[in-house]
Amino acid sequence: MNLEPIGFVKNEVLNPYDREWGKVISEIIVNENYVSGLIGLEDFTHAIIIFFMHKASFSKEKHLEHHPKRRLDLPKIDIFAQRARHRPNPIEITSVQIINVKNNILTVKGLDAIDGTPIVDIKPYFACFDKIDDAETPSWVEEIMMDYF
Repeated sequence: MNLEPIGFVKNEVLNPYDREWGKVISEIIVNENYVSGLIGLEDFTHAIIIFFMHKASFSKEKHLEHHPKRRLDLPKIDIFAQRARHRPNPIEITSVQIINVKNNILTVKGLDAIDGTPIVDIKPYFACFDKIDDAETPSWVEEIMMDYF
């Protein structure tokens, strides 16, 4: 498998954290050879950003099975039942609000990625694919996500 970034994140966040990502405005600087791929994205209000968490690491012993946010009051679960950043393949997706598309810069709100993060792909938000009305999650998910966005 060979993935090459299509661009990089530019924002003021230098270290990952778990609060208030919904306020973060980021620019995705798209590589010049992919600029034409942005044409038409300005007609959407939201997009899904796929990125590589380049500063994350994974240790099977430490990260495969653990309590979310290291909170012992929450169930101990496997990494594939969490959205934690320390994963076997540190790839993440986030739905973001599109603020602006100009030249090779996509400005978005709510991207939970730090400055310099490599972008793997950008997809427009399609409700027919991306929205699930009757989706359910365990109760602890709401608790840990309370201040995330």
